[in-house]
Amino acid sequence: MATIALDPRLDKKTSDFIAQKHRMYIDGKFVNAASGKTLSVYNPATGEVMAQVPEAEAVDVDQAVRAARRAFDEGPWTKMSPSQRGRLILKLADLMEQHLEELAEIESMDNGKPVSVARVADVPLAVDLFRYMAGWATKIMGHTFPISFPGEYLSYTLREPIGVVGQIIPWNFPLLMAAWKLGPALAAGCTVVLKLAEQTPLSGLRLAELIHEAGFPEGVVNVLTGFGEGAGAPLAAHDLVDKIAFTGSTEVGRLIVHAAAGNLKKVSLELGGKSPAIIFPDADLERAIPGTASAIFFNHGQCCCAGSRLFAHESIFDRVVEGVSDIASKIRVGNGLDPHTEMGPLVSEEQFEKVTGYINSGLSEGAKATAGGKKAADRGYFVQPTVLTRTTPEMKVVKEEIFGPVVCAVPFTDTDLDRIAREANDTPYGLAASVWTRDISIANKMAKRIRSGTVWINCHNVFDAALPFGGYKQSGWGREMGSEVLNNYTEVKAVTTAL
Repeated sequence: MATIALDPRLDKKTSDFIAQKHRMYIDGKFVNAASGKTLSVYNPATGEVMAQVPEAEAVDVDQAVRAARRAFDEGPWTKMSPSQRGRLILKLADLMEQHLEELAEIESMDNGKPVSVARVADVPLAVDLFRYMAGWATKIMGHTFPISFPGEYLSYTLREPIGVVGQIIPWNFPLLMAAWKLGPALAAGCTVVLKLAEQTPLSGLRLAELIHEAGFPEGVVNVLTGFGEGAGAPLAAHDLVDKIAFTGSTEVGRLIVHAAAGNLKKVSLELGGKSPAIIFPDADLERAIPGTASAIFFNHGQCCCAGSRLFAHESIFDRVVEGVSDIASKIRVGNGLDPHTEMGPLVSEEQFEKVTGYINSGLSEGAKATAGGKKAADRGYFVQPTVLTRTTPEMKVVKEEIFGPVVCAVPFTDTDLDRIAREANDTPYGLAASVWTRDISIANKMAKRIRSGTVWINCHNVFDAALPFGGYKQSGWGREMGSEVLNNYTEVKAVTTAL
């Protein structure tokens, strides 16, 4: 298609890739959808169409799943040594690093985030994740057991790949989420059908080209583009898929669980959040104020673990709100390709309408905006970083996940840790939290009381490939990253031999 709405600041390689005819990746080949249908990809900074990608449907999903099934049951992947698999994953990481600038620009165009952020966060973290998981390929092992059954026996366990994995990723960190999913599955010896978010498929399609260039065997990785209803649902329901791994909203997570029930496939879910950031009166406010501002405004607030509920002791509440509001008002909102941009647009018109709808709902119910509260431009999906005070627990902005740059600031009046924890835990979610205090005892006591998969102390949004990440309650099942993620992609087999 013609190069529509492509920014002249883009490198020629990036422009050429975005403008090319895009195909999915099935069984080692780049293919169109069987129906010939395509879907439009929009530039969130302008709202204009910039690419067309195939619209996969059930027949395409079936082809991809059967390719992955052959690669697992008959193909070379499961017969490869762990070190061979690890070397291929490392080769992919090296190729990504070589194309870092191109991948960062694609991510910025596709998602809207500042290219300066994608350059130092999204792409390097994805590369690091693949390298970390490549090391695990040779370290997945079982155990021996001294059993007490009468007689003499040798008993041990094997940890084996679960099989064909369907993976469905979101649009907020398209490349990084692809890495979070693919890295451990491939290290474990699984084969994969990866369904990209329809809003942000471009970096995943470029990754498929690098997977092909790295030399992965046919069918080991298959990459689909399409809508959730047309491609995600049949993937979750497919009887030849052994496991589904999904990252996205809690609402869609419930649909995934129902779809997976047919053959009782294994399911892991990384879902929504309404994470608290709690500032105690003794906190170092020179760190806590910018830290909690970053907790909500990083990635435009489009983070499942965003610190969207800010609790501060009444003795420092006004200073905290003033400081966070001042930071919010000074954030430079603009096109992600502008080197001075600190916050780009939201990902889509749908997300823009959702976030502004929440802001308007809060204001109409009596909340006060001490910063932001409006759209930030006449063109594109830009929203001002917003701080809301005078909220109540019953308001939608407090109860529900907004997934945008909107924080609700709430004072607390004492230092009763149990009471503070009850308020922090008063949500169906349990993904993350941060605690800000100079008192290490208070910090660790609060960490025990907060029901979430991650608690940061005097920091927020610290991620590492070695750290497990996932949620309590309706924030999901299972963990991403670290050694824990390997449990998502392996089965344990007990073997006992009579001697």
